[in-house]
Amino acid sequence: MSNQPLNILCISTYYKGIDFIKTVKEEGHNVYLLTNKKLENDPWPHGHIDEIMYVEIDENGRWKDEHVINGLAYKMRSIKFDRFIALDDFDVERVAHLREYFRIPGMGDTTARYFRDKLSMRRKAKESKIPVPEFVPLFNDIDINTYTDWVPSPWLVKPRGEASATGIKKVHSKEELWSLIDELGDERHKYLLEKFTPGDVYHVDALTVGGKVVFSRVSQYLDTPFEVAHGGGIFRSHTVKFDSPDDKQLKKLNDKVMKSFGMQYSASHTEFIKAKEDGKYYFLETSSRVGGANLAEMVEASSGVNLWKEWARIEISTALGLAYVLPEINKDYAGIVVSLSRYQRPDDSSFSDKEIVWRMKKDWHIGLIVKADKKERVLELLDGYTKRIGEEFHASLPAPEKSADL
Repeated sequence: MSNQPLNILCISTYYKGIDFIKTVKEEGHNVYLLTNKKLENDPWPHGHIDEIMYVEIDENGRWKDEHVINGLAYKMRSIKFDRFIALDDFDVERVAHLREYFRIPGMGDTTARYFRDKLSMRRKAKESKIPVPEFVPLFNDIDINTYTDWVPSPWLVKPRGEASATGIKKVHSKEELWSLIDELGDERHKYLLEKFTPGDVYHVDALTVGGKVVFSRVSQYLDTPFEVAHGGGIFRSHTVKFDSPDDKQLKKLNDKVMKSFGMQYSASHTEFIKAKEDGKYYFLETSSRVGGANLAEMVEASSGVNLWKEWARIEISTALGLAYVLPEINKDYAGIVVSLSRYQRPDDSSFSDKEIVWRMKKDWHIGLIVKADKKERVLELLDGYTKRIGEEFHASLPAPEKSADL
């Protein structure tokens, strides 16, 4: 085993992954960053980065593969990269393609699709006997009509490549559906149709090493991401009761998803719904990265595990052939509330409970994370904060049709 430091290239077309970058450098390795030219002035931790390379992204969030490959090939004349890391969901497939081309260890094209393409992940889940809401791709007219004849409306039209609730449309009839399909035109193949399944939505944030989930924490959204995005609501989530049926069954189901999808080593964020109709759990989607919307901070408040830092340590230990050791895990309850604000820099000083462990510092937003030893206290605080934020701070915008401008 070489004593030379690793050369790790982090790739992200969004500003994120700061703790990952810092951890790699603090562990004694070299950090290179490939990011969007538009993010040049963002507060990247320059003291922890050996070199930043910029790429131009078009208005559709794409880069020219040939340009990136040529640029990296030139860099590799003098730098031997050991790992390519996709820090954001939208970079997973891009980075998988680069790994394939340069033969860098890690997730390749086929596996990456299970963690990025909503159609691929649903088909893989169904093949693996993991329950999913009934779905059909928008490829074939006969298949679509057959589906709508036996699966009752309403349905959701979902983009295969977006994240969270972005771009989802709810339709209530075949006429409304076909009108929407006509609007999609030549883009229809980029979407799928899924049964609308009312229920409670959960997320499992996890770490996998050597094909085995070594850490997972189960949480529940108090309003579904779809309701927040399309109803102008306030985003909330909280830790579920430890060792409850929800906790045990969703951990087990998440383990099955990771194994079936071929996850070897990474952080992951996976969502399930517990249907009101039959009380069963259904897989919704997964991703091979740390969850967004500051859920990582909530998980850390609950468990003491910083997912970004531990993901970096997993990548390093895997590359060096060393055993990964998980830090001590806490069992506290945590919850998060986040909202758009009608004020650019909202004053949250009136929220003064001792359970507050994090405050959002972002223009036009207000957000808090609380921690307590009882779930009931967390829910009590979230309920009170949600009411106050709704009355004193909340603002809303229409749901985005696609991911935010890069």
